[in-house]
Amino acid sequence: MSRSVGMFMFVAAIAGTSASAEPSFPVIKGYGGIHATEGARERPDRQLRYKLVFNVTKAAPSPSAVNPSLEKVARFVNLLGADGVRPKRGDLVAIVHGAATPLVLSDQAFRAKFGTANPNLELIRKLRAEGVDVHVCSQALHGHKVDRNAVDSSVQVDVGALVTIANLQLRGYAFMPD
Repeated sequence: MSRSVGMFMFVAAIAGTSASAEPSFPVIKGYGGIHATEGARERPDRQLRYKLVFNVTKAAPSPSAVNPSLEKVARFVNLLGADGVRPKRGDLVAIVHGAATPLVLSDQAFRAKFGTANPNLELIRKLRAEGVDVHVCSQALHGHKVDRNAVDSSVQVDVGALVTIANLQLRGYAFMPD
C-alpha cells in the first residue's frame, strides 16, 4: 500500500470519530478543551484524591496568547470533571516561574509592559473558582524585574518555586512538568 493511500485511509477512519468533533469544556468554560473518548481504559477514578503541582515555566507564543501550560491545567480539570471527579480546593496548584512569570501580572501592569490586556487573568480566575491555586515564584519576579505589587491579586507569591514544589511533593502532591 502506498504511503498516500495509507494516510488517506487513516484520515478517513478518524473523520467520523470524536477526533473530528469540537472540543467540550465541562468545567472550565472556554479553556482546556477535551474530546469524548469512548472505550478509554484509564479514566479518572472517583476513589482517588488528585493532588498535583503543575510546573508552569514556558512563555506563551505571544503576549496576546493564553499560556499553554496554564491551559493544560484547565484541560486536566476538564478531564476529571467530565467523569464527575472534582478535586478539593487547594489540591491542584500551578506554580509559575521562568519565562512564564509575566502571566501573573495585573491587567494594568501587563498592558504597561506588553501593550495588551493580560489574556491569562480570565483563565486564572476560572481555575481559582474551581479550587486551583495559582502561585508565582518571588525569585522569578526578581529575575524578571517585576515588582510584587504588579502581581494580580488572584495569584499567591511564594518564596521560590523550588521550595513550593519540594514542599508540595513532600506533602504527597504529584509533580506535573510542563
